[in-house]
Formats: sequence, C-alpha cells, structure tokens
Amino acid sequence: MTDAVFRGLKVIDCGSYIAAPAAATVMSDFGADVIKIEPPSGDPYRTRNQPPKVQSSPVNPHWFVDARNKRSLAVDLTVREGLDILYRLVATADVFITNYPPNVRAKLGLTYQDVSRHNPRLIYASFTGFGEAGPEANKPGFDATAWWARTGMMDLVRAGDAPPVRLPQGMGDHCSAMGVYSAIVTALYRRERTGLGAYVGSSLLMNGVWANACSIQTTLCGEEVERPIEREKSAAPWRNIYKCLDGKWILLSVVHNERQWNVLRRALGTSKLDDPRFQTVEDRKANAFALTEVLDRIFSLKRAPAWRDLLDGHGVVFAEVASLSEVCADSQVALAGALVPTEAGPMTVSSPFWIHGEEKVAPRPAPRLGEHTDAVLTAAGLDHDAIDSMRLRGIVR
Repeated sequence: MTDAVFRGLKVIDCGSYIAAPAAATVMSDFGADVIKIEPPSGDPYRTRNQPPKVQSSPVNPHWFVDARNKRSLAVDLTVREGLDILYRLVATADVFITNYPPNVRAKLGLTYQDVSRHNPRLIYASFTGFGEAGPEANKPGFDATAWWARTGMMDLVRAGDAPPVRLPQGMGDHCSAMGVYSAIVTALYRRERTGLGAYVGSSLLMNGVWANACSIQTTLCGEEVERPIEREKSAAPWRNIYKCLDGKWILLSVVHNERQWNVLRRALGTSKLDDPRFQTVEDRKANAFALTEVLDRIFSLKRAPAWRDLLDGHGVVFAEVASLSEVCADSQVALAGALVPTEAGPMTVSSPFWIHGEEKVAPRPAPRLGEHTDAVLTAAGLDHDAIDSMRLRGIVR
C-alpha cells in the first residue's frame, strides 16, 4: 500500500486510556506510522485486569483494538535522556498526541511550548477530561464520569425513576476519539495551506455535550426534556420495544402518520388493530397504553426472524435488539466495513468511515512492550552502544 492517504505521516502517540490513543489508531488505519510511547513498565492499558475481570482470551481485547498497527517504544520520560529521545522523534514527526493532564505535561516538559519548539510544523493534539481552562483542567476523567455522567446522558438514559446505569466500557472514549482525529486532520489541512503547525484539542466533556446536543439545546431554548418512561406507559407505541415469542426484542421506529401506520398494520397482518380505539392518529395517542398492550400480544405470537422478514418486506423501520455475539456474526456489519480481519488473531473493529479509492491497511497485532525500541531509536540516529547503555540503566526497554 504505497499510496495510502497517510503513508509517510509520522505520529507520536504519547497517551493512554483510550480516546487519544484511539485517534492515533484511526490514523494508522490509513497508513500513518504511529510510534506508541510507553514507560519501561508498559502502558497501564496493557494490563490484563483492565477491565478487572477474569478472561480466557489470549489477548487483552481492549489493547488489541486500540494499539493495533503501532510500534512500541518503551522509554522513561521522567529522566532527561528519555525526554531528549522524545524531542528527537518530535523533530521529524507530523503529529504529537497526548492526554496527560496539563500539570503532568508541565512537570515532564511535554507542554505545547516545550514540544513545538523542536518542530514548528508539528500538530500538537491535546486531550483532557474536562478541558484546559478552569478549576477542573487537571482533574482526571474517564468517559463514565466526564462524558456520560457529567453531560446529562446518564440522567436521561433510564426509564422514569430507575437508578442511573454506567455506560459500556470505552463507549464515550471511542466516540471522543473521532473529535481528536477531526481536530488533527483539520489542522493538517490548515498546514497544507499555511505551512504552520497547530495546537489543537478536545475533551471528554466537549464530546459528551456534543453527543447530547439535541437534549442540551432543547434545554438551552427553555424547553423541558423528559426521561423515557417505562415501556408499558409509553405515549408512542409505534416507537417502542416488543418481546417476540423467542424472547428477542424488536424496536419499532415508525413515523406516526396515517400512511406509515397503515404500512405497519399490513406488516403485522392482524385484525386486532381494527379496534375503533386505534383508527386515527389522535385515537392512537389517546389510547397509547391500550395499543402497547395489543402490540405486546401481537409480537409475542412469532419469533424474531419471522417478524424481521415481515417488517422488512413491508418497509417498516425497525431493528432487532442485538446481543454482542449477534453483532460479531452480523454479515451486514462486516459488509459495511465495521469489522475487518487482522493479520493474526480475531476480527477487529475498524475506524468508522471509508474514503472511496483509499484502502485501509490490514490491521496488524498490537505491539509487544518495547518491540520496536531499537528500530525506532536507530532510525532516529542513535547507535547500538548508546541504546544498550540506556537499556542497562532502565531508560529504555
């Protein structure tokens, strides 16, 4: 793949957990050479008990997806010689990505001012939990806290007064990675026009507010946003979930007008919907609870595959509520390019877009700790004696 869109682009990934490194992963999918900076003890994200659950997989699934295609350089940035190695690499790099808190960057010598003086064309991409201004600029944040809980989504995504729930692992991080990636690519385009590097950034908080923009904007406009209520009490049965004979759930998402209602009626093929209470839009709104009960009985009569064929055949907008194993086996997911084979190991999750005429690289396994230390440092101009000396002193691994 000599013509990959980012072929020849050098990216320094100096971060951990998860959004900032995942932005570098997206760039690697299109051919960028990503050097993963780790301490000699290894990125904590490698650790098998992250998340803290016993697993049988021979690989850490989270590390597998976010560290693919990268080269590992294990170096101690807390000592001057280690930091000088980073500065040497930055001098010929295009992009530097970090999610260290601003106060940690200042302590280590990794601020924008510290790093960019070695390369005025560098795109320095900063990612934080809560932004770089204000009293919480140095506050640690995970997607569960800054993206999910802090932005109103955790409060909204529950039925009525049910207790809030945590989000699935990494959901907010991987969404936020696209914000970082967008900032980097925008800055690269600006550099093509001006020749200048840039200081760009994003945060979990910004991305969470953006993800929840419809509800937040509604609130800003003075209107109230209500949480979803229990499904049995839904005022919109045509946009509800229903349990099938085999225990699978179907989510309807039908526009409520007479035309679309009649499409649904034909698909369901039952006289139960001829009830006088359900004849007009206003009738159905006034008798929503009763309509939900009737639809419950209808959907309970067939298995999900039978309903899928009927609903698809009539053009009804719906989805089966898929389990994770079903997602992994879904042929449409693979055909859409969301899951792709790797050079070795299981399928992996691809970056969420494509470019016509551009082929993504075949995903390579996540690197072993320090796997590419010698190669990276030799290419940077250090000789083997210098590398061996630093290895003996624990500066590199």
